[in-house]
Amino acid sequence: MEELEFTPWPEALAKRYRELGLWQGKTFYDYLCDSVRRFPHNTAIICDDREYTYLQMQQEIGRLAAGFTQLGLTEGDNVVLQMTNHEAFYFCYFALIQKGIRPVMALPAHRKNEITYFCQHANAKAYIIDGEDPMFDYTELAQQVVQECPQLKHVIVKGGHDSVDGRFVSLKSCRLLPDFEQNASPDKVAFFQLSGGTTGVPKMIPRTHDDYAYSVIGSNEICEVDENTRFLCVLPVAHNYVLSSPGSLGIFWAGGTVIIGDDPSADAAFELIEEHEVDFVALVPPVALVWMEAVQDGDYDLSSLKVIQVGGAKFSETAAKRLPALFDCQLQQVFGMAEGLVNYTRLDDPLEMITQTQGRPISAYDEVKIVDEQGQEVARGEEGFLTVQGPYTIRGYYKSVYNNERSFTPEGFYRTGDIVRMTPEGNLIVTGRDKDQINRGGEKIAAEEIENQLLRHPMVHDAALIAVPDEYLGERSCAVIVVHPGSDIRPVEFKQFLRDCGLADFKIPDFVHFVEQLPKTPVGKIDKKHLRQQFAQQTTTA
Repeated sequence: MEELEFTPWPEALAKRYRELGLWQGKTFYDYLCDSVRRFPHNTAIICDDREYTYLQMQQEIGRLAAGFTQLGLTEGDNVVLQMTNHEAFYFCYFALIQKGIRPVMALPAHRKNEITYFCQHANAKAYIIDGEDPMFDYTELAQQVVQECPQLKHVIVKGGHDSVDGRFVSLKSCRLLPDFEQNASPDKVAFFQLSGGTTGVPKMIPRTHDDYAYSVIGSNEICEVDENTRFLCVLPVAHNYVLSSPGSLGIFWAGGTVIIGDDPSADAAFELIEEHEVDFVALVPPVALVWMEAVQDGDYDLSSLKVIQVGGAKFSETAAKRLPALFDCQLQQVFGMAEGLVNYTRLDDPLEMITQTQGRPISAYDEVKIVDEQGQEVARGEEGFLTVQGPYTIRGYYKSVYNNERSFTPEGFYRTGDIVRMTPEGNLIVTGRDKDQINRGGEKIAAEEIENQLLRHPMVHDAALIAVPDEYLGERSCAVIVVHPGSDIRPVEFKQFLRDCGLADFKIPDFVHFVEQLPKTPVGKIDKKHLRQQFAQQTTTA
């Protein structure tokens, strides 16, 4: 079977979405230019002591668009974009998309293993990094990556670099006279988000201008975003949640202001909220819980806050009930996936619905089916596996026949891997996961990937990675290992081994336990249910 870059919607569905006006035939850059025309002098971005109006933002994007073109990057090329929370991320993102160049949205936490795969799998022509980050040396990472990726023509570095490799260029040198010509098409792939996956490195998710824009515009309507909204982004800027739900794109297309923070800690974020009168922020449960503890000190004026979104992982009902009173603002729960479907509690929903459910879909055209193991729909209120198709849910991953066969039904419904039930009002309640995946505070970890790496260690006979409950992160990862007889090794040595394999830090197991043998099911598979019960309350590790 052919490895498709992009699986299109059936023509009849695509035609229907266009006739209904769901797909508007506009590019991301078109929407941004609309804001430039309507609100040229509104502040678009605040980062540290730097501010950019929409007109200035368009100029910066145009300069980089010209520079990327001069480097030889053209429509249809793929570029791995790994940038920290900085305005340069947005300038690069829009400049690439303006020219029809497709960014692959790597996260700051990704390391050699993931970045090398992205570059190779996407046949990336360039890799864009932050060379000024004080917490990690991305230039050193890039020097490792280029050794295994000869097709990379350029490594574009924000800040200086000391590499003698001629492929390394400064982002500053890409700032030329602005070029505002567009080479993008609304129905083509705009960029690639990344899926957490269950079998290894993240899968690439192709998103078109038409489908992604529809989800952003729908999110703006639900979240009541307008030109006066002041959105604080303290989660990684490339993450699907803070990019599009409604995220930074929603704010830009409405003419509002994005305030960028690089530290999600309570003190750092509260200072920005007070200084810039932030009224909207998106958090994951671990960060929300920390903020809830800190806000009780009452050292900051947070009265500007109107909405706190919590998503990325399930938020406990107990915490959800406490948050609105602590911050004197509205809580909005968000449950979605980079592949498409996004659910929100509405701002005018009853408090009980907001605290007990994960919301309902953006669109009346989201076709949600909750099915049993045989693929038959269950009765409303019964637990089952969540599947969906719709105007912004993809039909297939980038060049991945194997994953497409596993993740999509023959009718084109995406198998999300979530176990849910639906309330009489149509809201979803997430009760678990079917896929062998750990959701560590919103970061998805494929158990098989870590197990395969552990099995490479000469002292490991067998290994399993499981999720254990955690008050702040929702789940932490626990490696249960059988070593060869006579082996003498400490948990910390396995953690270092995995780091040396080039895995992102969030994938390193939180806990490591040794057992004499792993329990098996009657058919000979590792009994992870038994292991989760056994180690649910044990958190000892080195």
